Amino acid sequence: MNLYSNKQKWKIALLVVALILVGLSLFVSNDIVTRVRERERERATQWADAIKKKAELIRLTNRTFTQLREKERSEMEMWIDAIKEVSKPSLSNQYTDYSFPMKIIRKNDRIPVIVFDYEGNISTYNNLDFDTSQLRPHFPKSSPKQLEQHFEDSLRQLATNWGKKGRKFTIRLDAISSMTCVYNDSRNIFKLEQERDSLIQAFNAELISNESLVPVVLLDAESDSIIASNVDLGPETDRQIFLNSFKKINTPVPINFARHQNSLLYFDDSPELKQLKYFPYIQFFIIGLFIFIGYLIFSTFRKAEQNQVWAGMAKETAHQLGTPLSSLIAWIQLLESEGVNPEIVREMKKDTDRLETVTNRFSKIGSDARLEQTDLIETVEQVCHYLRSRISGKVQLEFEASSQQLLVAHNPPLMAWVIENIIKNAVDAMDRNSGRIHVKISADEKHAYIDVADTGKGIPQNKHKTIFQPGYTSKKRGWGLGLSLVKRIIDEYHRGQVFVLKSEPGQGSTFRIQLSLNN
Repeated sequence: MNLYSNKQKWKIALLVVALILVGLSLFVSNDIVTRVRERERERATQWADAIKKKAELIRLTNRTFTQLREKERSEMEMWIDAIKEVSKPSLSNQYTDYSFPMKIIRKNDRIPVIVFDYEGNISTYNNLDFDTSQLRPHFPKSSPKQLEQHFEDSLRQLATNWGKKGRKFTIRLDAISSMTCVYNDSRNIFKLEQERDSLIQAFNAELISNESLVPVVLLDAESDSIIASNVDLGPETDRQIFLNSFKKINTPVPINFARHQNSLLYFDDSPELKQLKYFPYIQFFIIGLFIFIGYLIFSTFRKAEQNQVWAGMAKETAHQLGTPLSSLIAWIQLLESEGVNPEIVREMKKDTDRLETVTNRFSKIGSDARLEQTDLIETVEQVCHYLRSRISGKVQLEFEASSQQLLVAHNPPLMAWVIENIIKNAVDAMDRNSGRIHVKISADEKHAYIDVADTGKGIPQNKHKTIFQPGYTSKKRGWGLGLSLVKRIIDEYHRGQVFVLKSEPGQGSTFRIQLSLNN
């Protein structure tokens, strides 16, 4: 089996295996990510249920506040009626029993109340949490009378604030006189409000500082307003843009806090989950980079080893040819001195000259070939002239040059070897060794071009670069080294390029050699 074809199959097989491994790894990673995402969704849902329960507790507390306030207002109305009853002027000397109204008045030991007479002076107060002794630290230099005035001002300020809340009654005693009564929530309601506020603050602190919770935003479904969130929403101008992008991440979880209050819980993946998504790709990138660097190093070492092998084989070949070549030259000189047919001697000299040329070519492989600024047209034309009589008579070899002389820095023996190899490959590519080969030399301001066109069977598009690799050959016999030598000589020794300019199966091929004129 062809070694090169086997190599290509191994490459394809390894690529398929690598793709399968990558696919399996991505499948496993995505499966893990999906399961983690589901768990995070469950956690977000549980968090929403906790919000719901706390909201129900707050609603229950608020309902209790309403009921307590209504009850206290009823008590205050009864207390006001008792005050009104006691304050009515007696119309006769008949004795009036005030024991029941006084009992109601004395029973108020919870609700703070302040009573003003018809002139606006403080008549009485009850169940307040402070007195003049608590004002002394704030007014240390005030006299007792001034301290009383400060206390009265504080009561008036409290009465104003309570009145703004609608907790105010006016008691009409007669056509002229009246009393004003203001009150506030009792201590029990105040303590309950503190407990409720503490519960809300604890919930907000837990929501904001909970690092284990995924990013969540709870919105009112109708007004689209934010109920709660543990995400920094940014400035007001960018908030709507953020919410629109946040809504597209995951399907929201519907939550009903009350009969007429529907909410939607939007959540995002945690930072750890996002990092887990990209981890396989980062891993593959690092592994691929490591393999790529290893391949470059291995390829460099392999290429250096190949160069050593090439140079060693070439020098050994030149050495092996040198001994018999010297012997042949001596035998030709002997035959010439003995008067052998001059035609035979002349032809033998041509063959020995040819062997010397081959030996010279091999001896230059592996060493620094000296480039000479000589006529490239003359070099190529001599090769064509030499090959015309040594290839099949059915092959028409043509030569064309755009000028009479073209000075290019090149090594004539190696360049002749390149042209010879390309022409011989073109002859081998022709059916029944018949066809046409056209060699053309042209140039522009920067480059010189040698185009070798043939009418052979052509080269498939996917093989245009492969044909220059060592070991590739389309012939049943051959090592696949000819075009590899061509590329090595042009690329490494002449700093030029050789490539397939154009080729179509059944239409022939055109090889182009490009050399710089600035060497």
